[in-house]
Amino acid sequence: MLDAFDDRLDPTFAATDRAALIGRLRRVLPAERLIVEVEGMRVYESDGLAAYRALPGVVVLPDDAAQVQTVLKVCAELGVPVVARGAGTGLSGGALPFPGCVLLSLARLNQILELDPDARTARVQPGVRNLAISQAAAPHGLFYAPDPSSQIACSIGGNVAENAGGVHCLKYGLTVHNIQELEMVTMAGETLAIGGAALDAPGFDLMALMTGSEGLLGVITEVTVKLLPAPVHAQVLLAAFADVGAAGEAVAAIIAAGIVPAGLEMMDSLALTAAETYVHAGYPLDAAAILLCEIDGAEGDVAEGLARVAAICQGAGASEVRRARDEAERARFWAGRKGAFPAMGRMAPDYYCIDGTIPRRRLAQVLVEIGRLSDVHGLPVANVFHAGDGNLHPLILYDAGVAGQMERAETLGGAILELCVAVGGTITGEHGVGREKINQMCVQFTGEEIEAFAAIKAAFDPAGLLNPGKAIPTLARCAEFGAMHVHGGELPFAHLDRL
Repeated sequence: MLDAFDDRLDPTFAATDRAALIGRLRRVLPAERLIVEVEGMRVYESDGLAAYRALPGVVVLPDDAAQVQTVLKVCAELGVPVVARGAGTGLSGGALPFPGCVLLSLARLNQILELDPDARTARVQPGVRNLAISQAAAPHGLFYAPDPSSQIACSIGGNVAENAGGVHCLKYGLTVHNIQELEMVTMAGETLAIGGAALDAPGFDLMALMTGSEGLLGVITEVTVKLLPAPVHAQVLLAAFADVGAAGEAVAAIIAAGIVPAGLEMMDSLALTAAETYVHAGYPLDAAAILLCEIDGAEGDVAEGLARVAAICQGAGASEVRRARDEAERARFWAGRKGAFPAMGRMAPDYYCIDGTIPRRRLAQVLVEIGRLSDVHGLPVANVFHAGDGNLHPLILYDAGVAGQMERAETLGGAILELCVAVGGTITGEHGVGREKINQMCVQFTGEEIEAFAAIKAAFDPAGLLNPGKAIPTLARCAEFGAMHVHGGELPFAHLDRL
């Protein structure tokens, strides 16, 4: 298992310190906005990566931005760490409580404050669900493009913190491409407005810096998102392959042909079998892999685009190519893909979802290597991913009730992330680093780069109280991890460049 928090802050607080903290918070918040009993705090001990758990010192549920500001000022004065939390659907341990911290839940800041169909924007609080934005915009013929698989539950504040994507991010971009303005509060309690109505502004691009900053630089209290016109027409094509590598080659060929699908997703045999038995989407169970390719736009353009994709898939050796017959079947195809994660509960008691990104041209090679790693570590891996932009989501199946399996799953997950780096990719595409990938930060970045990240963190949060122990490793940790990882002078996967 990942070792304990190694941040310089004292990871425990004496009972008298906790009592003083609770006393201060009770003076500035209604009693019902504090959770101090262990049973009540258990709900907040992990995010979607439930293998990692820790209890906060207290949970606060502010009603508005002013209360958020007040809580941060109290914590800054007392030197208490703060971990902000949205819906808790994150998969990298980003909202894992720091032991003894104030867990700041933003769930009650859940109002759509303004929807302007003419400007095509919506101004929302951080606790608003992702899907709720598109539902509110639909009567105006608009939608919010980023659509993570957890969109029915995940919150927009969490999406900004992790720079979430989704199945349609290939064409429409990640969260950072679909927001216009942020309001945030620093650890010192100062309110900052980032971005604005103009397309550009002088100075540094702080919007991009804040998006994906994982709660290390400030607490988001308001987001203005961009809305897009709903596509006039959309259709999805399913292509089945007898070989996973051939499916990977088809993905590269589609992109190389200059086609930009709204979504281009891939599932291997294990993943599609689980999804099919769970959702009954109509997937072919005899396939080694399937691609789902959606084209949207004018009806003629959609028909032409799908015809080109079908020809490419057939040329790559697809055993079956078919279009969704109607809107209901299109919805089932996507429901199967978005239901793949929960469907894994039918295959194993537990699963560990990885998030890494690779160059599309290395897709076939990486899938073969993941299969080899699966055999080496003795754990099955189901592959589900945003194939169009190379964002992999291998799902490692294991049983936490069997001694050593969780540790093996974690080791295998780290190896897959390091494989992504070895082929020219990165350790995350949309889930963030959190606690999960902090060791692999040492693989991806040099000591000088990590020091630069730490300097940016210190500029916003000098005392290091916001979400400590996440995303940015200490140099001492990297030195220890590197010493354990180099074998015979060669890093893992160095052989890939010689294949």
